[in-house]
Amino acid sequence: MAGFATSRPASLALCGFLIFLNVFAFLLAVGAEQRRSTGKVVPDEYDERSYCLYDTDASTVYGVCAFFVLLLAQLLVSGVTRCLCFGPALSSRGCAVAAFAVSWLTFLVAEACLVGGSAKNAYHTKYLGYYTKHDLVSCAALRKGVFAAAAAMMLINLAASLVYYWSYSKAADGGFIKHQNEAGVGMTDYGLDRGGGPGL
Repeated sequence: MAGFATSRPASLALCGFLIFLNVFAFLLAVGAEQRRSTGKVVPDEYDERSYCLYDTDASTVYGVCAFFVLLLAQLLVSGVTRCLCFGPALSSRGCAVAAFAVSWLTFLVAEACLVGGSAKNAYHTKYLGYYTKHDLVSCAALRKGVFAAAAAMMLINLAASLVYYWSYSKAADGGFIKHQNEAGVGMTDYGLDRGGGPGL
């Protein structure tokens, strides 16, 4: 039972680390949404064409960082639980399997939004007009909501990952306790107090 007693603090520590990683990735995604690059049309000083002048590229950096932080969190929980493929035999996996599927689905959606948003936001170039310097009236930019959608998926992913991990751990630990109890009963049945000792 000593090994089982030390497993609960490790579980709480892992859950705390997962929450930290997901919240950190969430904040990065929110920052990326708020710092999306915007451009303004300015005339070219050398000819009669116009182009878009973009501001900061911080949104791309935030998006890429959020991508890797979320990836680390997903790999961590998948590695600990062995993706339900190589772990111990569990008597009840229904909740764990459902949470596992939701976790990976929201993870893939969030990562796709982060990659797409970061790539689109990083596309800073001159959009040239061809006739007069006033023919360009707007600048291409990442539309609102891409990084926000990724942030929303991260929250769902966090909840699903925690449910998945705890369901898996509860089922595995439950089987361990049952095994230990059965062993204890066997020793009691054949102990000296039951009259099973030699010479009695």
